[in-house]
Amino acid sequence: MINRIKKLFSGIDAGNLEAQDTIEVHALAAAVLMVEAARLDGDFDRSERQSIRSLVTKHFGLDDAEADDLIAEAEAVHDDSNHLVRFTRTIKETYPPEERIAIIEMLWEVVYADGLLHDYEANLLRRIGGLIYVSDRDRGAARKRVTERLGIDGTGATHRRQSHR
Repeated sequence: MINRIKKLFSGIDAGNLEAQDTIEVHALAAAVLMVEAARLDGDFDRSERQSIRSLVTKHFGLDDAEADDLIAEAEAVHDDSNHLVRFTRTIKETYPPEERIAIIEMLWEVVYADGLLHDYEANLLRRIGGLIYVSDRDRGAARKRVTERLGIDGTGATHRRQSHR
């Protein structure tokens, strides 16, 4: 699988991501969104990286090496892209509603990996939820499942505004 992923990554650009109808592109689109969520607070730390690794391993059936390669490629694609719309469009157009909710749930796990919910992270999840057609209700239910699973009080989670550097 990793060779197929690497082959696809070499040709991904704004014009052909949506045209690819493969699990590898779906995994890449989800991983790019997770990288965006992890980086949004200005600190892509070890806990967030491990959370993404665990999620892509479990959800996409990757081994650890494949997951690490996927994350590295997602970071590279993310760095070359200034818009998330092509990734959210891929998810919206190719995933059924329950899988889109699962993506939102994975994103909640990433933003809570460091134990803090930052204002920009919460805003990102609202925007992505709208772009992939996940209702506020389903997004909230996904958040609740994640906070319960992680043992975080969703109503009393620490919020911190990102300082502008």
